[in-house]
Amino acid sequence: MNPVQTSVSNQQYQRVVCVVSPQQHAYSQTFIQAHRENLPARVANLYVQNYETFADDNGPLVKPELTGRLTRAILRRSLKVDAQHFQQHALRGFLRRNRVEAVLAEFGPTATLVMDVCHQMNIPLIAHFHGFDAYRHSTLESYRKLYEQLFQTAAAIVAVSHDMQAQLIKLGAPAQKVHYNSCGVDPSVFKDADPLHSPPAFVGVGRFVNKKAPHLTLLAFQRVLQDVPDARLILIGNGPLWDACYQMIRALGLSHAAELPGVLSHLEVARTLQNARAFVQHSIQPQDGDSEGTPVAVLEAGAAGLPVVATRHAGIKDAVQDGKTGLLVDEGDVTGMAEQMVRLARDPQLAANLGNAAREWIKSEFSMQRSIEKLWTIIETAIQRSVSK
Repeated sequence: MNPVQTSVSNQQYQRVVCVVSPQQHAYSQTFIQAHRENLPARVANLYVQNYETFADDNGPLVKPELTGRLTRAILRRSLKVDAQHFQQHALRGFLRRNRVEAVLAEFGPTATLVMDVCHQMNIPLIAHFHGFDAYRHSTLESYRKLYEQLFQTAAAIVAVSHDMQAQLIKLGAPAQKVHYNSCGVDPSVFKDADPLHSPPAFVGVGRFVNKKAPHLTLLAFQRVLQDVPDARLILIGNGPLWDACYQMIRALGLSHAAELPGVLSHLEVARTLQNARAFVQHSIQPQDGDSEGTPVAVLEAGAAGLPVVATRHAGIKDAVQDGKTGLLVDEGDVTGMAEQMVRLARDPQLAANLGNAAREWIKSEFSMQRSIEKLWTIIETAIQRSVSK
């Protein structure tokens, strides 16, 4: 689908749903774009810049001259209102103009910004959690009171892993409101991997951040090379740890075998997976408490027909059947990860068997169609309950 040029897409549908997310363009958040493009509704696109300024596809809802520092000071002194007053007023106008029947808020903090207006307008709010928003210590502390209110006012709460579902209930969300629904993947895009005939090349895809621990994948790969000198590693993506990983590759003497190509398009990622032996990701829970949801890249690799070597972390345990569709190790077990990578490098038939099973598993349980249908059922049920009140 081409990028939308108006604030409402999917015009052929009758229901109108507002999808609000923290930013308009984020290469790693393909799951949000999937919701915008595939929900069977007219979608009103809304974005929150820096968690304070609402914007649609045409720009800020509130004129920039009303959000300047001097203007805000004058408004506080003369009218006893702040910039947030105008943002909330603009949000109400946006929802009213577009005749929005439900709001899908991507990430917990985003949901807290729209919950008051949704409650005032009797518009059901579906709060969709994805990862850091349910785990990171600083986020939970900052939003503790707001989350308490959100859990009570939201019509539904969506978790992308069973671990996250349990975590949100532990945080105080009513169990009957919390729905498990993983993100999905399109098996028609990610397909045709051939681990049996591909070289011992390992691919990882994701942001270079602490919870994805690309540096630990590099340490595991260094050990792999000792046993399989012709092994190769490609880590796709970007992020704050990219330069550190680049320096690690040089310092460890891996430049001939490890590649960091940066951000690639969906199609380029799919082509890279087609020529690999396996997918690798060493996700961990770092000191700040952050955690994965269910990594979409793991789903894409499985859909392509690749076995996944990863950690028993968060939603990875949902997406990868250990010993059936991939091989899992404990978080931080670099030696164990290296051993499993060597195992697949030396046994392409095992890689092919796991990869074939992975594709069938992902197609059955994690397809985009299945994910969107489940999400739509949650949204439609919330709308119907709101109307019947």
